[in-house]
Amino acid sequence: MSFVARNGTRFVDSETGSLVYVNGWNSYWMISSGSPELVKEMMRRGKAMGMTVCRTWAFNDGGPNALQISPGVFDERIFQGLDYVIYEARRNNIRLILSLVNNLNAFGGKAQYVKWAKAAGANVTSSTDSFFSHPTIKRYYKDYVKAILTRKNSFSGVTYSDEPAIFAWELMNEPRCVSNSSASLLQAWITEMASYIKSLDQKHLVTIGLEGFYGKERAERLGVNPGNWASSLGSDFIQNSAVEHIDFASVHAYPDSWIPKANLEEKVKYLSDWVDSHVNDSEYLLKKPVLFSEVGSHLEMKKNGLYDRDILLKTVYDKVYESAKKWKAGAGALIWQLTVEGVQGYHDEFSLVAREHPSTYKLIVRQSCRLKNLFRDKGEANRTVDHQCADLLS
Repeated sequence: MSFVARNGTRFVDSETGSLVYVNGWNSYWMISSGSPELVKEMMRRGKAMGMTVCRTWAFNDGGPNALQISPGVFDERIFQGLDYVIYEARRNNIRLILSLVNNLNAFGGKAQYVKWAKAAGANVTSSTDSFFSHPTIKRYYKDYVKAILTRKNSFSGVTYSDEPAIFAWELMNEPRCVSNSSASLLQAWITEMASYIKSLDQKHLVTIGLEGFYGKERAERLGVNPGNWASSLGSDFIQNSAVEHIDFASVHAYPDSWIPKANLEEKVKYLSDWVDSHVNDSEYLLKKPVLFSEVGSHLEMKKNGLYDRDILLKTVYDKVYESAKKWKAGAGALIWQLTVEGVQGYHDEFSLVAREHPSTYKLIVRQSCRLKNLFRDKGEANRTVDHQCADLLS
């Protein structure tokens, strides 16, 4: 397995230079499940669907089964769980996007870092936005990042910074910063932390983990946002993603949550415009690839026998495929989220066991097949997917 690199607006194989377009998935629950067998089964199923990238949490801060018990103190048992996720990914030729902290309170998040700083006597405001600016908290985060990047895998013996099964480091899941003058705080934090990771690891790509909202100063783009609220969260897709050491842009897409009162046709139109806008900005302004790293929709809604979820997912998949055909910046999409039987405790309203939803399963495999067919390596054989592809693409 080789590392993935960036060449302009495209991902490439660092050894061959061949183009890399991504069909993948999210399974945030892997290190928290406590079950190597479930991790192994999820990787096996991902591979069987032809997917090549999985995004998951490389954090659990404070609380039960924490990876980081307190600043710089780790539970070796949980760390070995992360080791196994990486080890099993490589065995299945899957690459991982590893997110390093949560904006939300789940699994600790930035709120836990603020609590730790307060407990240590730091003069920290009650706002969790101090995560982005207080020197004590920034030091905690950097120390955590260094511990992750320099970790030697207990199964493979490979240091994380030398592991090609890691696709990229993600600074934070969905960073938001809503206090006064917060946009500059978040921008400075992204710049500092991306540079810090690159100082430790030049082999891996770095991304932010943005939802993709346009900021208040981006008047010409505000109509693309799902609502006025989206511009008040301290982030700006273009400014944030333009940071030198950010290798590719990241975008999320949740039309069911973001525009809940819209009908299906309105959601499809919104989603289509959302993808087009970010692909175009990435191609012509940022000149970097863009990955739609969370694409989620509700499970229960049907229309004329079709799941709305499939219609929305296909909208994104088709846009990615069209971008791939033109060698453009729309580099891939990751469905949120896939699980296996036995991890129901980590389900949310968007989670599914793929094989229990045949129409969605077929859609996922078809996207894998289409992208594989575009950039087929003649020396590579994945018979499981090739067999399925012959039927789906005929």
